[in-house]
Amino acid sequence: MTAMDTLFDPALRAELDRLHAEAARDAARWTARTGTNDPAANAGGGGELVRLGEFYLAASPSQGRLLYLLARAARARCIVEFGASYGVSSLYLAAAARANRGRLFTTEVHPRKCAALRESFARAAVAEHVTLLEGDARETLATVPGPVYLLFLDGWKSAYLPVYRAMKPRLSPMALVLADNCDHEAARDYLETVQATDAGCVTEVRDGLAITCVLG
Repeated sequence: MTAMDTLFDPALRAELDRLHAEAARDAARWTARTGTNDPAANAGGGGELVRLGEFYLAASPSQGRLLYLLARAARARCIVEFGASYGVSSLYLAAAARANRGRLFTTEVHPRKCAALRESFARAAVAEHVTLLEGDARETLATVPGPVYLLFLDGWKSAYLPVYRAMKPRLSPMALVLADNCDHEAARDYLETVQATDAGCVTEVRDGLAITCVLG
């Protein structure tokens, strides 16, 4: 398996197919529980939803490929993910880390999801390229060494800004910071911060994904 082929590794593809199929059931699970059909829209503040371990809250295949492409293009050898859930986005980022001869540090607070993540990384043959940090990311991320070439924010939206501020001293020059669901009200303070004229970065938002290049 060459570095360029990591996204097409059979073990990785099989695990991604399984997870994408499970994630497709999220809407039905949420409707059965609450009578509404948008679980991701309720994941802002770290309330009840983060204790509901059956929800995948996953990246789509196209979103996952975008994460992979950006991480490869940035030659990101140290990748940090805030909020793994069941690991769909994590697998795309892990494939990029493997190709870049680097490592993904990913975080998850839910014990049930952490157990599933470890099994998933093993099945996808990327475990040796991933460090799973279990617990509150605002504490566990303190153990990550720099420089960080790519930071992906996809956990509690209200924690985007604290996590970004905590990680900023360890971001490499020209690091990429990707923040999903930035159209969520709970992420407004983060978005205002990275879009400020004196922020030292450039940000573009498309379909709720904020892509920021930290200029140094």
